[in-house]
Amino acid sequence: MANKTIMLGNEAIARGAFEAGVKLSSAYPGTPSTEISEYLAKYEEVYTEWAPNEKVAAEVAIGASISGVRSLACMKHVGLNVASDPLYTFAYTGVNGGSVIVVADDPGLASSQNEQDTRMIARAAHVPVLEPSDSQEAKDFVKYGYELSEKYDTPVILRTTTKLAHSQSAVELCERVEVEDKEYSRNLSKYVMMPASAIGRHLVVEDRENRLAKDAKSLPVNKIEINDKKIGFITAGIAYQYVKEVCPDASVLKLGLVNPIPRELIEEFVNQVETVYVFEELEPVIEEQVRAWGFDVKGKELFTRQGEYSANMLRRVLFGKDEAVFEKKDAPARPPILCPGCPHRSVFSVLSKLKIHASGDIGCYTLGAVAPLSVIDTTICMGASISALHGMEKARGKEFIKNWVAVIGDSTFLHTGINSLINMVYNKSSGTVIILDNRTTGMTGHQEHAATGKTLKGEETYAINLSELCRAVGVKNVIEINSFDVKGLEETVKASVNSDELTVIIAKAPCVLLKGQKFTSVCRVNADACKKCGACMRIGCPAMTRGADGKVKIDATMCNGCGLCKNYCKFGAIETVER
Repeated sequence: MANKTIMLGNEAIARGAFEAGVKLSSAYPGTPSTEISEYLAKYEEVYTEWAPNEKVAAEVAIGASISGVRSLACMKHVGLNVASDPLYTFAYTGVNGGSVIVVADDPGLASSQNEQDTRMIARAAHVPVLEPSDSQEAKDFVKYGYELSEKYDTPVILRTTTKLAHSQSAVELCERVEVEDKEYSRNLSKYVMMPASAIGRHLVVEDRENRLAKDAKSLPVNKIEINDKKIGFITAGIAYQYVKEVCPDASVLKLGLVNPIPRELIEEFVNQVETVYVFEELEPVIEEQVRAWGFDVKGKELFTRQGEYSANMLRRVLFGKDEAVFEKKDAPARPPILCPGCPHRSVFSVLSKLKIHASGDIGCYTLGAVAPLSVIDTTICMGASISALHGMEKARGKEFIKNWVAVIGDSTFLHTGINSLINMVYNKSSGTVIILDNRTTGMTGHQEHAATGKTLKGEETYAINLSELCRAVGVKNVIEINSFDVKGLEETVKASVNSDELTVIIAKAPCVLLKGQKFTSVCRVNADACKKCGACMRIGCPAMTRGADGKVKIDATMCNGCGLCKNYCKFGAIETVER
Protein backbone atom coordinates (compact mmCIF):
# COMPACT_ATOMS: atom_id res chain seq x y z
CA MET A 1 0.00 0.00 0.00
CA ALA A 2 1.36 3.43 -0.97
CA ASN A 3 2.53 5.74 1.82
CA LYS A 4 0.10 8.66 1.57
CA THR A 5 -0.49 11.66 3.78
CA ILE A 6 -2.29 15.00 3.71
CA MET A 7 -0.01 17.94 3.01
CA LEU A 8 -0.20 21.68 2.50
CA GLY A 9 1.00 22.77 -0.91
CA ASN A 10 4.06 24.38 0.68
CA GLU A 11 4.85 21.23 2.65
CA ALA A 12 4.54 19.18 -0.54
CA ILE A 13 6.96 21.48 -2.35
CA ALA A 14 9.49 20.96 0.43
CA ARG A 15 8.94 17.21 0.20
CA GLY A 16 9.48 17.32 -3.55
CA ALA A 17 12.80 19.12 -3.12
CA PHE A 18 13.87 16.53 -0.55
CA GLU A 19 12.89 13.59 -2.76
CA ALA A 20 14.63 15.20 -5.77
CA GLY A 21 17.98 15.12 -3.97
CA VAL A 22 18.28 18.86 -3.43
CA LYS A 23 21.29 19.70 -1.26
CA LEU A 24 20.88 23.45 -0.77
CA SER A 25 17.97 25.83 -0.33
CA SER A 26 18.11 29.59 0.28
CA ALA A 27 15.10 31.86 0.80
CA TYR A 28 13.72 35.01 2.33
CA PRO A 29 10.40 34.63 4.17
CA GLY A 30 7.39 36.05 2.35
CA THR A 31 3.77 34.97 2.56
CA PRO A 32 2.58 32.73 0.91
CA SER A 33 5.95 30.99 0.35
CA THR A 34 7.42 31.06 3.87
CA GLU A 35 6.52 27.59 5.11
CA ILE A 36 8.39 25.86 2.27
CA SER A 37 11.74 26.59 3.91
CA GLU A 38 10.44 25.85 7.40
CA TYR A 39 9.30 22.39 6.30
CA LEU A 40 12.48 21.79 4.30
CA ALA A 41 14.64 22.68 7.31
CA LYS A 42 13.33 19.53 9.02
CA TYR A 43 15.24 17.36 6.54
CA GLU A 44 18.82 16.96 7.74
CA GLU A 45 19.98 15.99 4.24
CA VAL A 46 19.27 19.52 2.92
CA TYR A 47 21.22 22.63 3.87
CA THR A 48 18.63 25.39 4.36
CA GLU A 49 19.07 29.06 5.20
CA TRP A 50 17.33 32.40 5.48
CA ALA A 51 19.10 34.88 3.23
CA PRO A 52 19.00 38.67 3.88
CA ASN A 53 16.91 39.10 0.72
CA GLU A 54 15.68 37.27 -2.37
CA LYS A 55 18.53 38.47 -4.60
CA VAL A 56 21.04 36.89 -2.25
CA ALA A 57 18.92 33.74 -2.01
CA ALA A 58 18.87 33.36 -5.80
CA GLU A 59 22.60 34.00 -6.06
CA VAL A 60 23.35 31.38 -3.39
CA ALA A 61 21.26 28.84 -5.30
CA ILE A 62 23.00 29.80 -8.54
CA GLY A 63 26.42 29.28 -6.96
CA ALA A 64 25.38 25.86 -5.71
CA SER A 65 24.05 24.94 -9.14
CA ILE A 66 27.26 26.00 -10.87
CA SER A 67 29.25 23.89 -8.40
CA GLY A 68 27.24 20.87 -9.54
CA VAL A 69 24.46 20.23 -6.99
CA ARG A 70 20.70 20.57 -7.18
CA SER A 71 19.60 23.81 -5.54
CA LEU A 72 16.40 25.61 -4.59
CA ALA A 73 15.45 29.26 -3.98
CA CYS A 74 12.05 30.28 -2.57
CA MET A 75 10.27 33.65 -2.48
CA LYS A 76 6.96 35.40 -2.98
CA HIS A 77 6.11 37.23 -6.20
CA VAL A 78 7.42 40.65 -5.16
CA GLY A 79 10.58 38.93 -3.98
CA LEU A 80 11.19 37.91 -7.58
CA ASN A 81 11.50 41.62 -8.38
CA VAL A 82 14.46 41.76 -6.00
CA ALA A 83 15.89 38.56 -7.49
CA SER A 84 15.25 39.50 -11.13
CA ASP A 85 18.80 40.79 -11.67
CA PRO A 86 20.45 37.38 -11.19
CA LEU A 87 17.44 35.57 -12.70
CA TYR A 88 17.76 37.19 -16.11
CA THR A 89 21.45 36.32 -16.28
CA PHE A 90 20.93 32.83 -14.86
CA ALA A 91 18.71 32.17 -17.89
CA TYR A 92 21.76 32.93 -20.04
CA THR A 93 24.33 30.92 -18.10
CA GLY A 94 22.10 27.92 -17.59
CA VAL A 95 22.80 25.37 -14.89
CA ASN A 96 25.21 22.64 -13.94
CA GLY A 97 23.25 20.99 -11.15
CA GLY A 98 19.51 21.48 -11.63
CA SER A 99 17.99 24.61 -10.11
CA VAL A 100 14.35 25.42 -9.31
CA ILE A 101 13.07 28.80 -8.13
CA VAL A 102 9.74 28.61 -6.31
CA VAL A 103 7.72 31.81 -6.63
CA ALA A 104 4.39 32.21 -4.83
CA ASP A 105 1.94 34.66 -6.41
CA ASP A 106 -0.80 36.30 -4.34
CA PRO A 107 -4.04 36.74 -6.34
CA GLY A 108 -6.46 38.66 -4.15
CA LEU A 109 -3.69 40.48 -2.28
CA ALA A 110 -4.04 38.49 0.92
CA SER A 111 -0.65 39.70 2.13
CA SER A 112 1.01 41.78 -0.57
CA GLN A 113 1.34 45.29 -1.95
CA ASN A 114 0.56 44.33 -5.55
CA GLU A 115 -0.90 41.51 -7.62
CA GLN A 116 1.75 40.93 -10.27
CA ASP A 117 1.92 37.76 -12.33
CA THR A 118 5.19 35.80 -12.23
CA ARG A 119 4.52 34.32 -15.67
CA MET A 120 5.02 37.78 -17.19
CA ILE A 121 8.50 38.06 -15.67
CA ALA A 122 9.35 34.50 -16.70
CA ARG A 123 8.42 35.24 -20.31
CA ALA A 124 10.67 38.28 -20.34
CA ALA A 125 13.51 36.32 -18.73
CA HIS A 126 12.99 33.28 -21.04
CA VAL A 127 12.62 30.90 -18.11
CA PRO A 128 10.22 27.92 -18.21
CA VAL A 129 7.40 27.85 -15.65
CA LEU A 130 5.65 24.85 -14.12
CA GLU A 131 2.35 25.37 -12.30
CA PRO A 132 0.81 22.61 -10.16
CA SER A 133 -2.88 22.37 -9.29
CA ASP A 134 -2.78 20.42 -6.01
CA SER A 135 -0.35 19.19 -3.37
CA GLN A 136 0.50 15.96 -5.20
CA GLU A 137 1.44 17.91 -8.31
CA ALA A 138 3.30 20.45 -6.17
CA LYS A 139 5.59 17.65 -5.01
CA ASP A 140 5.81 15.95 -8.41
CA PHE A 141 6.38 19.16 -10.38
CA VAL A 142 9.32 20.13 -8.17
CA LYS A 143 10.95 16.81 -8.98
CA TYR A 144 10.11 17.14 -12.66
CA GLY A 145 11.47 20.69 -12.59
CA TYR A 146 14.95 19.34 -11.86
CA GLU A 147 14.68 16.94 -14.78
CA LEU A 148 13.75 19.79 -17.12
CA SER A 149 16.42 22.03 -15.63
CA GLU A 150 19.21 19.57 -16.31
CA LYS A 151 17.86 18.34 -19.67
CA TYR A 152 17.44 21.83 -21.13
CA ASP A 153 20.25 23.56 -19.19
CA THR A 154 17.97 26.15 -17.62
CA PRO A 155 16.65 27.37 -14.29
CA VAL A 156 12.98 26.46 -13.85
CA ILE A 157 10.36 28.49 -12.01
CA LEU A 158 7.69 26.63 -10.05
CA ARG A 159 4.77 29.06 -9.76
CA THR A 160 2.29 28.63 -6.94
CA THR A 161 -0.48 30.82 -5.56
CA THR A 162 -1.84 31.55 -2.10
CA LYS A 163 -4.68 29.07 -2.47
CA LEU A 164 -2.38 26.23 -3.53
CA ALA A 165 0.30 27.07 -0.96
CA HIS A 166 -2.15 26.96 1.95
CA SER A 167 -4.63 24.26 0.91
CA GLN A 168 -4.29 20.55 1.63
CA SER A 169 -4.66 17.37 -0.38
CA ALA A 170 -3.30 13.84 -0.41
CA VAL A 171 0.33 13.23 -1.35
CA GLU A 172 2.08 9.95 -2.05
CA LEU A 173 5.52 9.91 -0.45
CA CYS A 174 8.59 8.48 -2.16
CA GLU A 175 12.16 7.90 -1.09
CA ARG A 176 14.85 10.53 -1.56
CA VAL A 177 17.00 10.08 -4.64
CA GLU A 178 20.64 10.85 -3.98
CA VAL A 179 21.76 12.60 -7.14
CA GLU A 180 25.46 12.45 -7.94
CA ASP A 181 27.07 15.88 -8.01
CA LYS A 182 27.85 17.14 -11.49
CA GLU A 183 31.52 17.68 -12.25
CA TYR A 184 32.49 21.34 -12.36
CA SER A 185 34.73 22.53 -15.13
CA ARG A 186 35.81 26.08 -15.84
CA ASN A 187 33.80 27.52 -18.73
CA LEU A 188 34.14 31.25 -19.29
CA SER A 189 31.77 31.42 -22.25
CA LYS A 190 29.02 29.80 -20.19
CA TYR A 191 29.41 31.31 -16.72
CA VAL A 192 31.15 34.67 -17.21
CA MET A 193 28.52 36.98 -18.67
CA MET A 194 30.65 39.68 -20.22
CA PRO A 195 29.27 40.95 -23.55
CA ALA A 196 31.25 38.58 -25.76
CA SER A 197 29.95 35.57 -23.85
CA ALA A 198 26.40 36.87 -23.42
CA ILE A 199 25.95 37.35 -27.18
CA GLY A 200 26.59 33.65 -27.73
CA ARG A 201 24.50 32.56 -24.76
CA HIS A 202 21.50 34.57 -25.98
CA LEU A 203 21.42 32.31 -29.02
CA VAL A 204 21.54 29.31 -26.72
CA VAL A 205 18.57 30.65 -24.75
CA GLU A 206 16.54 31.18 -27.93
CA ASP A 207 17.32 27.68 -29.19
CA ARG A 208 16.48 26.17 -25.79
CA GLU A 209 13.12 27.94 -25.66
CA ASN A 210 12.27 26.75 -29.18
CA ARG A 211 13.11 23.16 -28.24
CA LEU A 212 11.04 23.40 -25.07
CA ALA A 213 8.05 24.80 -26.93
CA LYS A 214 8.27 22.03 -29.51
CA ASP A 215 8.67 19.31 -26.89
CA ALA A 216 5.89 20.74 -24.69
CA LYS A 217 3.26 18.79 -26.63
CA SER A 218 4.60 15.52 -25.29
CA LEU A 219 5.55 16.60 -21.76
CA PRO A 220 3.60 14.61 -19.14
CA VAL A 221 2.61 17.77 -17.22
CA ASN A 222 0.45 18.93 -20.15
CA LYS A 223 -2.61 16.81 -20.88
CA ILE A 224 -5.87 16.87 -22.82
CA GLU A 225 -9.05 15.53 -21.20
CA ILE A 226 -11.69 15.11 -23.93
CA ASN A 227 -15.27 14.85 -22.70
CA ASP A 228 -18.19 17.01 -23.85
CA LYS A 229 -16.90 18.70 -27.00
CA LYS A 230 -19.42 21.54 -26.86
CA ILE A 231 -17.42 23.32 -24.16
CA GLY A 232 -13.74 23.26 -23.32
CA PHE A 233 -11.27 25.02 -21.05
CA ILE A 234 -7.58 25.83 -21.36
CA THR A 235 -6.44 26.24 -17.77
CA ALA A 236 -3.64 25.66 -15.27
CA GLY A 237 -2.89 25.61 -11.57
CA ILE A 238 -5.59 26.02 -8.96
CA ALA A 239 -8.03 27.31 -11.61
CA TYR A 240 -8.15 23.75 -12.99
CA GLN A 241 -9.80 22.62 -9.75
CA TYR A 242 -12.62 25.15 -10.18
CA VAL A 243 -13.22 24.00 -13.76
CA LYS A 244 -13.47 20.37 -12.66
CA GLU A 245 -15.84 21.28 -9.83
CA VAL A 246 -18.21 23.38 -11.94
CA CYS A 247 -17.95 21.58 -15.31
CA PRO A 248 -16.88 17.99 -14.60
CA ASP A 249 -18.06 16.85 -18.05
CA ALA A 250 -16.29 19.58 -20.04
CA SER A 251 -13.20 18.97 -22.14
CA VAL A 252 -10.03 20.41 -20.62
CA LEU A 253 -6.52 21.19 -21.77
CA LYS A 254 -4.60 21.27 -18.49
CA LEU A 255 -1.25 23.01 -18.80
CA GLY A 256 1.43 22.11 -16.30
CA LEU A 257 4.10 23.98 -18.26
CA VAL A 258 2.73 27.50 -18.62
CA ASN A 259 5.81 29.00 -20.25
CA PRO A 260 6.43 28.25 -23.03
CA ILE A 261 2.98 26.97 -23.94
CA PRO A 262 2.53 24.18 -26.53
CA ARG A 263 1.09 25.53 -29.79
CA GLU A 264 0.57 22.10 -31.36
CA LEU A 265 -1.31 20.79 -28.33
CA ILE A 266 -3.47 23.90 -28.17
CA GLU A 267 -4.27 23.64 -31.87
CA GLU A 268 -5.20 19.98 -31.43
CA PHE A 269 -7.50 20.84 -28.53
CA VAL A 270 -9.18 23.91 -30.05
CA ASN A 271 -9.97 22.02 -33.25
CA GLN A 272 -11.90 19.37 -31.28
CA VAL A 273 -14.02 21.67 -29.10
CA GLU A 274 -16.86 23.96 -30.12
CA THR A 275 -16.41 26.78 -27.56
CA VAL A 276 -13.12 27.24 -25.70
CA TYR A 277 -12.59 29.33 -22.57
CA VAL A 278 -9.17 30.32 -21.25
CA PHE A 279 -9.59 30.30 -17.48
CA GLU A 280 -6.48 31.73 -15.79
CA GLU A 281 -5.99 33.98 -12.77
CA LEU A 282 -4.44 37.45 -13.07
CA GLU A 283 -2.99 38.41 -16.46
CA PRO A 284 -4.11 36.95 -19.83
CA VAL A 285 -0.73 35.32 -20.41
CA ILE A 286 -2.03 32.12 -22.00
CA GLU A 287 -4.99 33.84 -23.63
CA GLU A 288 -2.94 36.49 -25.45
CA GLN A 289 -0.57 33.89 -26.87
CA VAL A 290 -3.44 31.66 -28.00
CA ARG A 291 -5.21 34.61 -29.64
CA ALA A 292 -1.96 35.70 -31.29
CA TRP A 293 -1.82 32.31 -32.99
CA GLY A 294 -5.28 33.00 -34.45
CA PHE A 295 -7.36 30.70 -32.28
CA ASP A 296 -10.85 31.85 -31.29
CA VAL A 297 -11.22 31.63 -27.51
CA LYS A 298 -13.12 33.44 -24.76
CA GLY A 299 -11.23 34.88 -21.82
CA LYS A 300 -10.75 38.14 -19.97
CA GLU A 301 -13.78 39.77 -21.57
CA LEU A 302 -15.69 37.43 -19.23
CA PHE A 303 -13.26 36.85 -16.37
CA THR A 304 -11.54 39.50 -14.26
CA ARG A 305 -7.81 40.22 -14.20
CA GLN A 306 -8.09 40.94 -10.48
CA GLY A 307 -8.21 38.77 -7.40
CA GLU A 308 -8.56 35.07 -6.77
CA TYR A 309 -10.81 32.99 -8.99
CA SER A 310 -13.42 30.64 -7.54
CA ALA A 311 -15.93 28.01 -8.55
CA ASN A 312 -18.71 30.52 -7.96
CA MET A 313 -17.12 33.01 -10.34
CA LEU A 314 -17.20 30.37 -13.06
CA ARG A 315 -20.82 29.50 -12.22
CA ARG A 316 -21.87 33.14 -12.48
CA VAL A 317 -20.25 33.56 -15.89
CA LEU A 318 -21.52 30.30 -17.37
CA PHE A 319 -24.90 29.94 -15.67
CA GLY A 320 -25.64 33.35 -14.16
CA LYS A 321 -25.93 32.07 -10.59
CA ASP A 322 -24.00 31.10 -7.46
CA GLU A 323 -24.22 27.73 -5.79
CA ALA A 324 -22.98 28.56 -2.31
CA VAL A 325 -22.03 25.68 -0.07
CA PHE A 326 -22.63 27.71 3.07
CA GLU A 327 -25.43 30.13 3.80
CA LYS A 328 -24.24 33.67 3.27
CA LYS A 329 -24.45 35.90 6.30
CA ASP A 330 -23.40 39.47 6.80
CA ALA A 331 -20.33 39.61 9.04
CA PRO A 332 -18.65 42.66 10.52
CA ALA A 333 -15.43 43.75 8.85
CA ARG A 334 -12.31 42.64 10.70
CA PRO A 335 -9.41 44.76 9.52
CA PRO A 336 -5.93 43.66 10.65
CA ILE A 337 -4.61 45.47 13.72
CA LEU A 338 -1.43 45.56 15.76
CA CYS A 339 -1.47 43.02 18.60
CA PRO A 340 -2.04 44.06 22.22
CA GLY A 341 1.33 45.03 23.65
CA CYS A 342 2.97 45.46 20.22
CA PRO A 343 6.06 47.70 20.55
CA HIS A 344 5.25 49.32 17.19
CA ARG A 345 2.08 50.77 18.72
CA SER A 346 4.14 52.50 21.38
CA VAL A 347 6.42 54.14 18.81
CA PHE A 348 3.50 55.14 16.60
CA SER A 349 1.63 56.62 19.55
CA VAL A 350 4.54 59.02 20.07
CA LEU A 351 4.73 59.91 16.38
CA SER A 352 0.97 60.48 16.32
CA LYS A 353 1.13 62.73 19.36
CA LEU A 354 3.90 64.79 17.72
CA LYS A 355 1.99 64.86 14.40
CA ILE A 356 4.93 63.24 12.65
CA HIS A 357 4.48 61.68 9.19
CA ALA A 358 6.21 58.35 8.58
CA SER A 359 7.66 57.04 5.35
CA GLY A 360 6.76 53.38 5.83
CA ASP A 361 7.97 49.97 4.78
CA ILE A 362 6.80 46.36 4.44
CA GLY A 363 5.94 44.63 7.70
CA CYS A 364 3.50 44.58 10.62
CA TYR A 365 4.17 48.27 11.14
CA THR A 366 2.35 49.08 7.88
CA LEU A 367 -0.76 48.78 10.07
CA GLY A 368 0.24 52.13 11.57
CA ALA A 369 -1.32 53.72 8.50
CA VAL A 370 -4.89 53.19 9.70
CA ALA A 371 -6.89 54.90 12.44
CA PRO A 372 -6.52 55.68 15.22
CA LEU A 373 -2.71 55.91 14.92
CA SER A 374 -2.72 57.13 11.29
CA VAL A 375 1.05 57.63 11.14
CA ILE A 376 2.30 55.77 8.04
CA ASP A 377 1.92 57.88 4.88
CA THR A 378 3.75 55.70 2.33
CA THR A 379 4.39 52.00 1.74
CA ILE A 380 6.17 51.11 -1.50
CA CYS A 381 8.46 48.11 -1.19
CA MET A 382 11.11 46.59 1.05
CA GLY A 383 13.67 49.23 2.05
CA ALA A 384 11.89 52.11 0.30
CA SER A 385 11.05 53.98 3.52
CA ILE A 386 14.62 55.24 3.92
CA SER A 387 15.17 56.01 0.22
CA ALA A 388 11.85 57.85 -0.04
CA LEU A 389 12.65 60.02 2.98
CA HIS A 390 15.99 60.89 1.41
CA GLY A 391 14.21 61.79 -1.84
CA MET A 392 11.80 64.07 0.04
CA GLU A 393 14.64 65.95 1.69
CA LYS A 394 16.61 66.39 -1.52
CA ALA A 395 13.50 67.46 -3.44
CA ARG A 396 11.85 69.72 -0.86
CA GLY A 397 14.61 70.66 1.56
CA LYS A 398 15.31 70.14 5.25
CA GLU A 399 12.27 72.09 6.45
CA PHE A 400 9.90 69.71 4.68
CA ILE A 401 11.12 66.64 6.60
CA LYS A 402 11.09 68.26 10.06
CA ASN A 403 7.82 66.45 10.63
CA TRP A 404 8.81 63.25 8.81
CA VAL A 405 10.70 60.09 9.78
CA ALA A 406 11.36 56.77 8.06
CA VAL A 407 10.28 53.62 9.92
CA ILE A 408 11.61 50.18 9.05
CA GLY A 409 11.73 46.80 10.78
CA ASP A 410 14.94 45.04 11.76
CA SER A 411 14.52 42.25 9.21
CA THR A 412 13.52 44.67 6.47
CA PHE A 413 16.48 46.91 7.30
CA LEU A 414 18.80 43.95 6.74
CA HIS A 415 16.87 43.03 3.57
CA THR A 416 17.33 46.26 1.62
CA GLY A 417 17.48 49.10 4.14
CA ILE A 418 21.25 49.11 4.55
CA ASN A 419 21.96 50.33 1.01
CA SER A 420 19.36 53.05 1.43
CA LEU A 421 21.01 54.20 4.64
CA ILE A 422 24.41 54.22 2.95
CA ASN A 423 22.88 56.45 0.28
CA MET A 424 21.69 58.89 2.96
CA VAL A 425 25.19 59.02 4.47
CA TYR A 426 26.94 59.37 1.11
CA ASN A 427 24.61 62.08 -0.17
CA LYS A 428 24.56 64.06 3.08
CA SER A 429 21.01 63.58 4.29
CA SER A 430 19.92 64.79 7.70
CA GLY A 431 16.71 62.83 8.13
CA THR A 432 15.58 60.56 10.96
CA VAL A 433 15.38 56.79 10.51
CA ILE A 434 13.65 54.67 13.17
CA ILE A 435 14.50 50.97 13.11
CA LEU A 436 11.70 49.08 14.84
CA ASP A 437 13.75 46.23 16.29
CA ASN A 438 11.39 43.53 17.55
CA ARG A 439 13.98 40.74 17.17
CA THR A 440 12.18 38.78 14.46
CA THR A 441 10.60 38.76 11.01
CA GLY A 442 7.17 39.36 12.45
CA MET A 443 4.57 39.55 9.70
CA THR A 444 5.51 36.25 8.04
CA GLY A 445 5.42 34.24 11.26
CA HIS A 446 8.52 34.96 13.36
CA GLN A 447 11.40 33.74 11.24
CA GLU A 448 15.01 34.28 12.29
CA HIS A 449 17.25 36.78 10.51
CA ALA A 450 20.88 37.90 10.63
CA ALA A 451 20.40 39.96 13.80
CA THR A 452 18.56 37.36 15.93
CA GLY A 453 21.51 35.07 16.59
CA LYS A 454 19.90 31.90 15.23
CA THR A 455 19.81 30.23 11.82
CA LEU A 456 16.80 28.73 10.04
CA LYS A 457 17.68 25.37 11.60
CA GLY A 458 17.81 26.94 15.07
CA GLU A 459 21.59 26.87 15.42
CA GLU A 460 23.37 29.61 17.38
CA THR A 461 25.23 32.11 15.22
CA TYR A 462 26.66 35.62 15.32
CA ALA A 463 23.94 38.26 15.71
CA ILE A 464 24.50 41.40 13.65
CA ASN A 465 24.63 44.45 15.93
CA LEU A 466 22.39 47.01 14.24
CA SER A 467 23.85 49.93 16.17
CA GLU A 468 27.42 49.03 15.22
CA LEU A 469 26.32 48.39 11.63
CA CYS A 470 24.78 51.87 11.33
CA ARG A 471 27.91 53.47 12.76
CA ALA A 472 30.10 51.42 10.43
CA VAL A 473 28.38 52.87 7.35
CA GLY A 474 28.94 56.41 8.66
CA VAL A 475 25.95 57.34 10.83
CA LYS A 476 27.41 59.24 13.78
CA ASN A 477 24.20 59.76 15.73
CA VAL A 478 22.79 56.33 16.61
CA ILE A 479 20.43 56.10 19.60
CA GLU A 480 19.09 52.89 21.13
CA ILE A 481 15.95 53.16 23.26
CA ASN A 482 13.24 50.93 24.69
CA SER A 483 10.15 51.10 22.50
CA PHE A 484 7.96 51.56 25.58
CA ASP A 485 9.95 54.50 26.93
CA VAL A 486 7.32 56.94 25.70
CA LYS A 487 8.82 60.02 27.33
CA GLY A 488 12.34 59.22 26.13
CA LEU A 489 11.10 58.48 22.62
CA GLU A 490 9.23 61.77 22.45
CA GLU A 491 12.31 63.76 23.48
CA THR A 492 14.56 61.80 21.12
CA VAL A 493 12.28 62.20 18.08
CA LYS A 494 11.81 65.92 18.73
CA ALA A 495 15.56 66.46 18.92
CA SER A 496 16.41 64.32 15.90
CA VAL A 497 13.89 65.80 13.42
CA ASN A 498 15.15 69.29 14.31
CA SER A 499 18.78 68.28 14.04
CA ASP A 500 21.02 68.94 11.06
CA GLU A 501 22.56 65.50 11.47
CA LEU A 502 21.41 62.15 10.14
CA THR A 503 20.00 60.18 13.05
CA VAL A 504 19.12 56.52 13.44
CA ILE A 505 16.88 55.65 16.38
CA ILE A 506 16.75 51.93 17.19
CA ALA A 507 13.53 51.32 19.13
CA LYS A 508 13.99 47.96 20.84
CA ALA A 509 11.40 45.60 22.32
CA PRO A 510 10.64 41.99 21.33
CA CYS A 511 7.49 41.03 19.45
CA VAL A 512 4.84 40.01 21.99
CA LEU A 513 4.19 36.77 20.09
CA LEU A 514 7.75 35.45 20.27
CA LYS A 515 8.03 32.07 21.94
CA GLY A 516 9.26 32.00 25.51
CA GLN A 517 7.94 35.41 26.50
CA LYS A 518 6.35 35.53 29.93
CA PHE A 519 3.85 38.21 30.95
CA THR A 520 3.59 38.50 34.70
CA SER A 521 1.43 41.61 34.91
CA VAL A 522 -1.79 43.02 33.51
CA CYS A 523 -3.25 46.52 33.33
CA ARG A 524 -6.46 47.31 35.17
CA VAL A 525 -8.75 50.36 35.18
CA ASN A 526 -9.90 51.95 38.40
CA ALA A 527 -13.41 52.87 37.29
CA ASP A 528 -13.82 55.45 40.04
CA ALA A 529 -10.77 57.37 38.78
CA CYS A 530 -11.60 57.12 35.05
CA LYS A 531 -12.67 60.51 33.65
CA LYS A 532 -13.82 59.08 30.29
CA CYS A 533 -11.42 61.43 28.44
CA GLY A 534 -10.41 58.72 25.94
CA ALA A 535 -6.70 59.58 25.91
CA CYS A 536 -5.77 55.94 26.50
CA MET A 537 -8.09 54.80 23.71
CA ARG A 538 -6.20 56.79 21.09
CA ILE A 539 -3.41 54.22 21.04
CA GLY A 540 -5.84 51.72 19.49
CA CYS A 541 -5.10 48.73 21.71
CA PRO A 542 -7.64 45.94 20.98
CA ALA A 543 -7.64 44.93 24.66
CA MET A 544 -9.35 48.23 25.52
CA THR A 545 -13.03 49.05 25.08
CA ARG A 546 -15.57 51.49 26.46
CA GLY A 547 -18.42 50.31 28.67
CA ALA A 548 -22.02 51.51 28.41
CA ASP A 549 -21.16 54.26 30.89
CA GLY A 550 -18.34 55.53 28.66
CA LYS A 551 -15.60 54.37 31.00
CA VAL A 552 -12.67 52.33 29.74
CA LYS A 553 -12.39 48.59 30.29
CA ILE A 554 -9.38 46.34 29.74
CA ASP A 555 -9.79 42.69 28.76
CA ALA A 556 -7.37 40.87 31.06
CA THR A 557 -7.25 37.86 28.70
CA MET A 558 -5.81 40.06 25.93
CA CYS A 559 -3.65 42.46 27.96
CA ASN A 560 0.00 41.56 28.52
CA GLY A 561 0.80 44.42 30.85
CA CYS A 562 2.93 46.53 28.50
CA GLY A 563 1.70 49.65 30.32
CA LEU A 564 1.42 51.86 27.24
CA CYS A 565 -2.12 52.89 28.13
CA LYS A 566 -0.97 53.80 31.64
CA ASN A 567 1.51 56.29 30.16
CA TYR A 568 -1.32 58.21 28.51
CA CYS A 569 -3.68 58.39 31.50
CA LYS A 570 -3.23 61.75 33.24
CA PHE A 571 -5.52 60.79 36.11
CA GLY A 572 -3.80 57.63 37.32
CA ALA A 573 -6.85 55.53 36.56
CA ILE A 574 -4.82 52.67 35.06
CA GLU A 575 -2.59 50.54 37.22
CA THR A 576 -0.37 47.53 36.60
CA VAL A 577 -1.02 44.52 38.80
CA GLU A 578 0.38 40.99 38.98
CA ARG A 579 -1.37 38.51 36.74
